Amino acid sequence: MSELPPFVLYFLAAFMVLASRGAARKVILLATPVVAALHIGLNIDTATLSTYTILNFELSFMRTDKLSLLFAYLFCLASFISSIFALHVNDTKQEIAGLVYAGSALGAVFAGDLITLFVFWELLAISSVVFIWSRSTERAIDAGMRYLIFQVMSGVFLLAGALVHYHTNGSLAFDHIGLEGVAGWLILIAFGIKSAFPFLHSWLTDGYPEATATGTVFLSAFTTKVAVYALARGFAGEELLVYIGVTMACFPIFYAVVENDLRRVLAYSLINQVGFMVAGIGIGTALAMNGAVAHAFSDVIFKGLLFMAMGAVLYRVGHTHGSDLGGLYKSMPKTTVLCIVGALSISAFPLFSGFVSKSMVMTAMVQEDYSYLWLFMLFASAGVFHHAGIKIPYFAFFAHDSGLRPKEAPINMLVAMGLAAILCIVVGVQPQYLYSLLPWEVDYWPYDTTHVLAQLQLLFFSALAFVWLNKQGLYPPELRAINLDTEWIYRKVLPAGVHRSLIFLRNAKESAIAAAIAPMHSIRNSFSQSFIAKYHLSESWPTGSMVFWISVTLVAYLLLDIFVYN
Repeated sequence: MSELPPFVLYFLAAFMVLASRGAARKVILLATPVVAALHIGLNIDTATLSTYTILNFELSFMRTDKLSLLFAYLFCLASFISSIFALHVNDTKQEIAGLVYAGSALGAVFAGDLITLFVFWELLAISSVVFIWSRSTERAIDAGMRYLIFQVMSGVFLLAGALVHYHTNGSLAFDHIGLEGVAGWLILIAFGIKSAFPFLHSWLTDGYPEATATGTVFLSAFTTKVAVYALARGFAGEELLVYIGVTMACFPIFYAVVENDLRRVLAYSLINQVGFMVAGIGIGTALAMNGAVAHAFSDVIFKGLLFMAMGAVLYRVGHTHGSDLGGLYKSMPKTTVLCIVGALSISAFPLFSGFVSKSMVMTAMVQEDYSYLWLFMLFASAGVFHHAGIKIPYFAFFAHDSGLRPKEAPINMLVAMGLAAILCIVVGVQPQYLYSLLPWEVDYWPYDTTHVLAQLQLLFFSALAFVWLNKQGLYPPELRAINLDTEWIYRKVLPAGVHRSLIFLRNAKESAIAAAIAPMHSIRNSFSQSFIAKYHLSESWPTGSMVFWISVTLVAYLLLDIFVYN
């Protein structure tokens, strides 16, 4: 029983959902993550390695240690909360996709070899795009196609890297890989696409805001966190990741501040938070790695809470455009309060979950003498408070009363948000429970006077800056516009370039044909006026004469064949 991979339970549940109806289906959706978590806790040890030989390749569906177990518990928890939030949805394809998606994430974190990882890597892509296409709008269909292209491309790089790694080292084991060879770089690009590295991130900000109200909650929990796990497993201590992580933490702030779609703001914020995790993995010390993993755990909860709050707004209002919202606290007070809890958590406010996880990465950065990068991360922390801690709840629920008075979110949505909010507070108040699950030994306590006061000062002056900028009319207004970043390359530049290239090639082909035909026309015209054409090849020749000359030509050819070539 201990060798039964937990993803099997999710895949079986997907078949059961397909065959069930009504209340039975809802019970399956809620029971599956609970049963999977109990199975992991009761039957799976921290040092299990189950291998299978397929076509002379040694594969492993179950490789367990404290790192994989923590992410497994996290994904079961995220699946449970997301299923509650989506309980009112009666859409078979989304329900099955949610189970396959979560099961694939579990399969990836327990994968002991690169081929098994690749299989679940691709299943993550195929199952997750369903949440975007289920919105059934033209924009969602197009965004889903672009999303799928990026995800499949990531799988292609992973498979290529796995094959090169096997050819070089004679092993497919998924352990530390590093950047010493071509295989390492190929696999890093694969992980980087799913982690939303700079210039490889637009699938996230393009696709997530177009998903269904409940689908975005699932999307925010699994794909990027599987990639963070893979980076922690394969590239811990690679200094390049420190600089990539710092860039990820900083650049989304500028886009999020000017973005009007609040779910798109959260998509940029997701990249920002993953940046802290990537930087921690790049530092590679026990404190930094624990901080990266702990922040992944916290982010799934508080980012899920914020996406759920905006999902509730989308469900009741039909959009999440900050320019057309405001005043919703009057009719959606519970959603407002729960959203504020998520905002305080992502802002790393003391006594909330973000504070006890993000501080580990920041402290490790100072300890390893990355003080100049620490300043950039401090700026990123202030930016998070601006665009996620303040902008999201302010423009959705308080600013410029829109006159909208929708109903409060459905009860299942409120229950899911309530569970996430409770976890944000419990982890923030009692971080030792989270610390006990971390893979490496923890010798850290976040609530020292210096750190608490420094964080409170940062938050206070960030809030003061927001208020001052608003009063002075300097804060970027919420405009009804779509902002493009690197996706501008393939949504604007490449289509225009392809179009112009086709026109150029078409004109070049026509010019080449014309240049080739013109001399032939000239020769034909000249020949048609010649003595031979007029008097010996003339159309006025009688048919009998033409038959005679053809016969002569044929006889000549036969004589040559008989007496010359033989």
